[in-house]
Amino acid sequence: MITSRTFKIGGNSTADLYRFSDIFTLISSLYVAGFIYGTSISNNYITVLLVVTLSYLYTAETLGLYRSWRAGKLSSMVVTAWLSLASAFVLLFIVAFALKFTEELSRVTLSLWFALSFVWLFASRELVRLYKVNRRKLGLNISKVAIVGATETGANLYQQIAENDELGYEFVGFFEDRKPERLFKDMDFNIEGMIDSAVQHARNGQIDVLFIALPLKAEKRIADILLKLGDTTVDVHFIPDFLLSNLVHARIEHIGNIDTLSVFESPYLGARQWVKRTEDIILASIILLLISPLLLLISLAIKFTSEGPVLFKQHRYGLAGQKIKVWKFRSMRVMEDNSVVTQATKFDPRVTAFGGFLRRTSLDELPQFFNVLFGEMSIVGPRPHAVAHNEEYRKKVEFYMLRHKVKPGITGWAQINGWRGETDTLEKMEKRVEYDLQYIKNWSLIFDLKIVYMTIFKGFVSINAY
Repeated sequence: MITSRTFKIGGNSTADLYRFSDIFTLISSLYVAGFIYGTSISNNYITVLLVVTLSYLYTAETLGLYRSWRAGKLSSMVVTAWLSLASAFVLLFIVAFALKFTEELSRVTLSLWFALSFVWLFASRELVRLYKVNRRKLGLNISKVAIVGATETGANLYQQIAENDELGYEFVGFFEDRKPERLFKDMDFNIEGMIDSAVQHARNGQIDVLFIALPLKAEKRIADILLKLGDTTVDVHFIPDFLLSNLVHARIEHIGNIDTLSVFESPYLGARQWVKRTEDIILASIILLLISPLLLLISLAIKFTSEGPVLFKQHRYGLAGQKIKVWKFRSMRVMEDNSVVTQATKFDPRVTAFGGFLRRTSLDELPQFFNVLFGEMSIVGPRPHAVAHNEEYRKKVEFYMLRHKVKPGITGWAQINGWRGETDTLEKMEKRVEYDLQYIKNWSLIFDLKIVYMTIFKGFVSINAY
């Protein structure tokens, strides 16, 4: 068994390291090539460096080079990097020929540049791999994993996990409902418990990644398991018992030489995480600069119209179900943040006169742009609910907790479609979750900008906001 202490992993910092390393490789190898051959790096070489770097990064992102390679092979990663490099140099020669400055470039220098980059792209990844292996031997960057299904597929997956320490997986055990005589015969399984026990482990944070190794013919059992896991934030992968690499609209992961199909995962993988964070920082900074006078006026108005603090901080669930403190302008005479939080209703006596105006116009949410800068929220995403409401509705609405595969947002697809404010019926919450999951499934930068644009015209004022 693989055993070591564990902690949660946030974000894909290794991918960012590879991006920086690749850019450094392309730049430094050009200058080293120039030094070796005695070539002065003129403006023409700076131009081709820019062309190669941008082309390389674009191709690398397209080929998924910077996705999480925790569950991948070094050889596949290196080949992808080499393909990106070759594509970048092909484009370079096309651009150089089209602009007619090939004669101003040294072919030997360019060849040395390509060769050095070729070697260093491999060397940098091998060094990172060795670093990660040593860290994981020390018990760092570990994820707890479990397998549902004591099948031949599950046994093969376990074998890959056991043989590849660099994956950083701590194996919890197999979970099965079937009797011992119905299990795969060629392996002595460590059955940790029933399948419902795996779901409970996931809810308690004792499992980070869960692999379902049941055959497709057990579709009813699989559907029931997925329905129960929708109440958790665990990463779920289905292991097909046949080759699925030719399917569309499905992302395949690889554990050694075993294919797994991602079922529940954040849409912000690889460069998307960087794009989303950059979007949040830029937009939040611009908006805070523009609304700073308004923030000051609202603060003064609250102070002079009712007793109590200007800001109200309430616990909410953030990314992966972690608790965060969401900032709001105080709009009530009370500040509820416990196991029972009563939603505001029409003519709610707790709401101050000025607070009612703030809530109807969503101006009470403006301090949350600071939450965005701090990295706890996004500009666009599912609206965060009070912890008490989360605990209530996760038991009533299917796949409710999948909202937490992304950071909560100040505005969202559900809000601009009218599903905001009081959820006095289960149907209203179900529709809100439905639109939230639509957003997560179809996320893109363009989709975010569309929601921000629509919020300006229809997302602030609502008859349902009390």
